[in-house]
Amino acid sequence: MEKKQRILLKIGSNTLTKETNNISRGKIEDIANQIAVLQEKYDFILVSSGAIAVAKQFVKLESKQEDVFVKQALASIGQPHLIRIYQEIFREYGLLTSQCLLSYSDFEKHESKTNIVNTINVLVNNNYIPIINENDTVATDEIKFGDNDKLGALTASLLEVDLFIIATNTNGIYTKESLENRNPQTIALVEDFASLEKQVVKTKSSHGSGGMQSKIEAAGLAKRANIETWIINGMEDHFILNALENKIPFTKIK
Repeated sequence: MEKKQRILLKIGSNTLTKETNNISRGKIEDIANQIAVLQEKYDFILVSSGAIAVAKQFVKLESKQEDVFVKQALASIGQPHLIRIYQEIFREYGLLTSQCLLSYSDFEKHESKTNIVNTINVLVNNNYIPIINENDTVATDEIKFGDNDKLGALTASLLEVDLFIIATNTNGIYTKESLENRNPQTIALVEDFASLEKQVVKTKSSHGSGGMQSKIEAAGLAKRANIETWIINGMEDHFILNALENKIPFTKIK
């Protein structure tokens, strides 16, 4: 039997909400449907933002604490709801899910890294899809710095996956010149990473905290581990299937 390839799919808040104020069940259905179609050839590991976005649908917290602590509290409320939505929808497609909460400090300790790899291997080998998020109750890196892009890259590198996909709200990375001309043109293939960094326009996404800068930094981390990164417009339906068949514009970083 041919060995399955592993894809780590990072899904940001903008993709999950389809740039609204609510988590899109339709988008999660789209992701589940694609994984179900591809499960004979690929194993999937998800890094998913969205806990804070889910919580905001249910509650409005009153607090005199700093904004970051309120967001941590919202993440704590939203995370179980987010996983429940994933479980319900994925189950309809015959897919099993599990939750893994990680912190950046976990990637600094040998024992923690070994435990992450061993646990995720057991899950994947038993047909469970790990859904990873930062443990926002104890860590604030995602809230402050990067919408899980870095977490996705570190996890992809640690697990030595075959492909790292970042789902975002653009058709990949656009050339700086085309953005200035208001006619976005996708950079299809990047082999010279240094030249890519010159194309970055420093903007941040509306619900997420990353923007393209953090995605390029994440791709750089993956590249150092010899992992190819695809930056794809996750707002479109069937975005993984279409990218695998080269039917849509997206950026491939080798």
